[in-house]
Amino acid sequence: MRSNRHPSVSKSFDLSGYISRVCRSVDSALDGFLPAEKTKPATIHKAMRYSIFAGGKRMRPAICLAAAEACGGEWKDAMAAACAIECIHTYSLIHDDLPAMDNDDFRRGKPTNHKVFGEGIAILAGDALLTQAFEILAAAPRRSRHSPSDFILDLARASGSLQLIAGQVADLEAEGKTIPIADLRYIHEQKTSALLCCSVRLGGMSVNCTASQLRALTEFGYNVGLAFQIIDDILDVTQTTEKLGKTAGKDTTSKKATYPALLGLEKSRKEASRLTDRAFAALKPFKKRAAALNALAEYLLKRDH
Repeated sequence: MRSNRHPSVSKSFDLSGYISRVCRSVDSALDGFLPAEKTKPATIHKAMRYSIFAGGKRMRPAICLAAAEACGGEWKDAMAAACAIECIHTYSLIHDDLPAMDNDDFRRGKPTNHKVFGEGIAILAGDALLTQAFEILAAAPRRSRHSPSDFILDLARASGSLQLIAGQVADLEAEGKTIPIADLRYIHEQKTSALLCCSVRLGGMSVNCTASQLRALTEFGYNVGLAFQIIDDILDVTQTTEKLGKTAGKDTTSKKATYPALLGLEKSRKEASRLTDRAFAALKPFKKRAAALNALAEYLLKRDH
């Protein structure tokens, strides 16, 4: 799946170390933002923390923080945005796994939230994390070009009924049907690409990026986000449950519309490579400051789980 049209950054950038540092920093910040586990009512806070700290790779926060770096900023200035994004992402996973949605028993190698706490608490834990995201972002510092209201508007649009929720609705309605590739692209754009794109935008906005920098980050985020979901579709049919940390083959079993189902594996891989090439091209204006974003994009294209 890897393109030959861009140089590998893996030899010159310690991505594993970078992601480890992101995970430690984001986990520490999230621990401070979320109510303590014993805070009344304890059950909901245990459920929120169960999923937030279930061992995710923190790719969206990593992309958010790397975008801040690309624009010449520091992690501390974008940490609120990174944590807000992770709260939104985790809420969406909790709800996706519910019996009324994807009905999944495992997530990140552990029993899903509703399997541990029951469906009612799982729904409320998702709701609470969704709300928590905006509380976190509202406290972010104002920049001369961007204010907390800009951050909140960006995240609200990405996670609302026109993007993230829209993609989930279209995905549900497409189950068991043969849909045009344009409709599938719409699902992936809204369900996955929108939040990844928002991640890089918030990273840039948090450190006062310029309008041209924001356009470049948006182009990068859109293309990487779409490629990421195509790869996810591919992995669902090529990897095991143990490798993925979630139930493999669910897309096929539930007759979900996927790129491999409509285009086949080889064409799906080519499309993912094409999109990632476009993402790399968008990062050229940032030069060496985009080393982390380049490495993350390459990782997303080459990942096997």
